[in-house]
Amino acid sequence: MKIFSKEQIYEGDKLTAQKQNISSTELMERAGIQIFNWLHVRMQGAQVPIHVFCGIGNNGGDGLVIARHLITHGYNVNTYVVNCSDKRSKDFLVNYDLIKQTTKKWPDMLGCAADFPKIGKDDIIVDAVFGIGLNRPPNEWVKELFVHLRKSQAFTLAVDIPSGLYPDRVPEDEDAVVWANYTLSFQSPKLVFFLPETAKYTVQWEALDIGIDREFLFMTQTEAELIGKHEVLPIYKPREKYAHKGTYGHGLVIGGSYGKIGSVVLASRAALSIGAGLITSYVPKCGCQIMQTACPEAMVITDENDNFITDITFEIEPTVIGVGIGMGTATKTVTAFGDFLKTNKRPLVIDADGLNILSKKKTLIKNLPDMTVLTPHPKELERLIGQWKDDFDKLDKVKAFSKKYNVIVVIKGANTITVFQDKYYVNTSGNPGMATAGTGDVLTGVITGLISQGYDPLGATVFGVYLHGRAADIAIEDLGYQSLMASHIIEALGEAYLDLFKQPEMPEVETAEGNTQQQST
Repeated sequence: MKIFSKEQIYEGDKLTAQKQNISSTELMERAGIQIFNWLHVRMQGAQVPIHVFCGIGNNGGDGLVIARHLITHGYNVNTYVVNCSDKRSKDFLVNYDLIKQTTKKWPDMLGCAADFPKIGKDDIIVDAVFGIGLNRPPNEWVKELFVHLRKSQAFTLAVDIPSGLYPDRVPEDEDAVVWANYTLSFQSPKLVFFLPETAKYTVQWEALDIGIDREFLFMTQTEAELIGKHEVLPIYKPREKYAHKGTYGHGLVIGGSYGKIGSVVLASRAALSIGAGLITSYVPKCGCQIMQTACPEAMVITDENDNFITDITFEIEPTVIGVGIGMGTATKTVTAFGDFLKTNKRPLVIDADGLNILSKKKTLIKNLPDMTVLTPHPKELERLIGQWKDDFDKLDKVKAFSKKYNVIVVIKGANTITVFQDKYYVNTSGNPGMATAGTGDVLTGVITGLISQGYDPLGATVFGVYLHGRAADIAIEDLGYQSLMASHIIEALGEAYLDLFKQPEMPEVETAEGNTQQQST
C-alpha cells in the first residue's frame, strides 16, 4: 500500500474532482459518509453520547458531514465547532449550513476553556478539528481542549489524522495533539502512524476508500510504501520441481567469538529454514563442535584462532555472505574484516560487530559492494550516521547515507523500515516479543538465505523483514510476548511461508441499507 505525502493527497483530491466531475463538497460528503458507515455498522443505533468536535477547515467539514448523518439516523449527537480562527473553508461553510437545516440543535461554538463540554468515560469522541494541512501548533486553549479530551478517557476516533499531528514532522508538544484510540485515514495511512515518536498518537488505524481516482493511485510514485502480505506476494519465488540444493545457492555466515557462537547458530539455522540450498558457517575454532552439534545441516570452516576471527579466507564460492554477528571487535578481527572487504565482490549482509567496525573505520564503507544490506539496531545506526534530531531527521540521514554508498539500510524497530535510495518500505509484521536476544541474528540469516536463493538484495530484505516479523506473530499465538525466543521465530518461518497463501476469514455484518458486508478486523 502506498503512503502518499500531503502534497500528493491534495493533488489526488483535486484530480479526482476534475476527472469525476464532482465538486470538492461532494468529495467531502463521500468521505464523511464512509466514516459514518464505519460507525453505524459497529454501533447499530446504540444511544451512547457521541461528541463530534469540528474545526473550521476541511477536516471540520468532514466532521459536520459525519454529525449530520449520525443525527438523521437517530444517534445521540453533540456537535461542537472549535472556533480557533476567523477563517473558514468554503466546504466547511456549506456543511455548516446543511447541519443547521438538519437539526434544531445547532453546533455549540467553543472559544475558550469555559466552553468545554462534560464528557463521560463511556462516551465517544469524534475528532475532526485539524487535518493534514496544519502547519503550526494549535492555540493554547485548543491545546487545553485536547488535554480535556484525553482526560475524559472516552473512546476517541480521529478523522484522517489525529488533530495536532503533522503528516511530515514531529509535534513540538505532545499535549497539543489528540491521542486517538482509532484513526480512519482517507485512502491511505500517514507515515507518522509508523514512526516511534509519533505512532503513540493513534493506537489503531484503518484506511477508508473514498474513491480517489484509480489511475492516480496506481501511477503515482510515493516515497514510502507499507509492506504487508499483498505487497510481498509478488516477490515470492516458488520452487521448481526439478531443483536441487545447488539451485538455491550457497550462503556463507561469518561471525562468532568465544561465548558468542550462538549468534552464528541462529543465523545459519535461519538461512537454511528460509530456503538456502547450502550454508557454511565460518567461526573461530571454539565454535566448530557447537556448530556441528547445534546445526548439523550447516558445514563449518574454522579460523586458526581458538577464540575469535583473525583471518577471513576460504576456498568456497558463496552466493552471498552474512557477516558480523557475534564477531567481536578484537584488533585482529578488525584487521581481518577490513582485508576481507577490500577483496570481496560477493553480495553482503552486515550486522552487529560488522557494523560497529564500519562505524569506527568509515573508510571501509567505500569497499562495500553495491546494494549491501546493513541491519543496525538503533545504537548501531547512530554510530553509522550520527545523532538525529527526531524520526524525520533520522530518515533523511539514512536516505542520504543509502544514496551516498548505494546500500540498503534496515532501521529495526516496531515498524522496521527498509531504506534504499529515495524509498522507504515500512513493514507491518512483528510484535513486542521480538525485543529479545538473537532476533537480529535470525533476521541476518533470513535475508542471507533469501539472497542465496536468487532474490535481489532489496527484494530479499523487504520480503525477509516481513517473513521474520510474521513468523514471530505466528509464534506468539502459542507462546505470548514474554516467552518468545529467537529460535521460536526460526521454527515458525515455514508457517510464515504457508500463511502467505491463506485467505483471512472476515465476519459479515449488516449495513444501514440492510445488506451484508465483510467487516475488517
